[in-house]
Amino acid sequence: MERVIFHIDVNSAFLSWEATYRIRELGETEDLRLLPCVVGGSEESRHGIVLAKSEAAKKYGVTTGEPLVDARRKCPGLKTVPANFPIYVKYSNSMMKILEDYTPDIEQYSIDESFLDMTGTQNLFGPPIEVAHKIKDRIYKELGFTVNVGISTNKLLAKMASDFKKPNLVHTLFPEEVPTKMWPLPVSELFFVGRQTTKRLHALGIFTIGDLAKTDKKVIVDNLKGHGEVIWEFANGIGDSMDDVANKNRKPANKGYSNETTIAFDVTDAALAKEILLSLTETVATRVRADKSYISVISVYFVDNEFRHTSRQMTLDSATNVTNEIYHHVCTLFDQLWNGNPIRLLGVQTSKATSESNRQYSLFEKQNVEKLSKLDSAIDAIRNKYGEDSIMRASFVKTEEREDGPKHMTGGLNKAKRDSSLLQ
Repeated sequence: MERVIFHIDVNSAFLSWEATYRIRELGETEDLRLLPCVVGGSEESRHGIVLAKSEAAKKYGVTTGEPLVDARRKCPGLKTVPANFPIYVKYSNSMMKILEDYTPDIEQYSIDESFLDMTGTQNLFGPPIEVAHKIKDRIYKELGFTVNVGISTNKLLAKMASDFKKPNLVHTLFPEEVPTKMWPLPVSELFFVGRQTTKRLHALGIFTIGDLAKTDKKVIVDNLKGHGEVIWEFANGIGDSMDDVANKNRKPANKGYSNETTIAFDVTDAALAKEILLSLTETVATRVRADKSYISVISVYFVDNEFRHTSRQMTLDSATNVTNEIYHHVCTLFDQLWNGNPIRLLGVQTSKATSESNRQYSLFEKQNVEKLSKLDSAIDAIRNKYGEDSIMRASFVKTEEREDGPKHMTGGLNKAKRDSSLLQ
């Protein structure tokens, strides 16, 4: 029996969910999806990035991930709304409940994308194209937002199909359709081909997915190594098993961990800068321990108010995952690095992660490090069970109350998004 895979993709997810929420739950009459509109970060805190855009905004050249100031330059009348992640999680979960009515074999690829293995369900629900329309229309009727559905025999081609013309459409991309439907597309539209890879392929005279598919595989691998092999296979529609795309895209074990934050005001006080660095270090060290890793290289970097980037690193005698130890070295690096210029961005980066510390202790040092390690483990356990705000350092209790004060566990996903992840 030929495998049948669906890829469900919400159209402009954050914007669609925001519009649906405002119309259905707040009673607004204006539909954001019909306006030049984006969901974006906070410009006041210097996190003004486009997270999602309407089709009307897209026509002005607005792109996801660009600064809001650039988006407004392209579209002077652009409407912006802040992100509301708990609402987006709610709509995502509601969509998943509908999908579960059609197959138990679902992989949620992201908050707004899912793969469904529909193999053998034709006798229950009808032909694939027919059931895809049923799912699409049901989501719109019951939840109020639109999706695209891609259909194929593997995940790669199903995902490529769902990216064809939008919104609210069903597309097929079966292997026999690849030469006519996929090969004429620009190579930049192939899954797993980013901006830098596109430039390198263009330098080789490869401009369409078909060009890539027809190029000798050895040429691609010689120039792009393992990544080249992956995208050459993708260009030829190769992705036979349910897990093939995920395996190709799976990241290797972390070799390093980093965290940074853009600050809403220029920092000119070393003590305040170190409070922010402590917050960043807390997040980094927690991630290191979550992966049962130890790091042996630490670096600190910052961007000043003239947008100059400065950094410094050190190699430790022994690898560690203890927050206090990492922070001690972070402060040492900062003291060596900072020349007093106002700071607008601070970052902490670690590298050379290993699965064990290989540490040689003195008796006193061993007792101290073991005590700190046990404390970190206890704190991690509490935060995992009750949320990251369930326990924090005393130094952050007061600063959390100030709008401009350093927050504990700064950086990475913003707090609203991290909190919303607990709802899933």
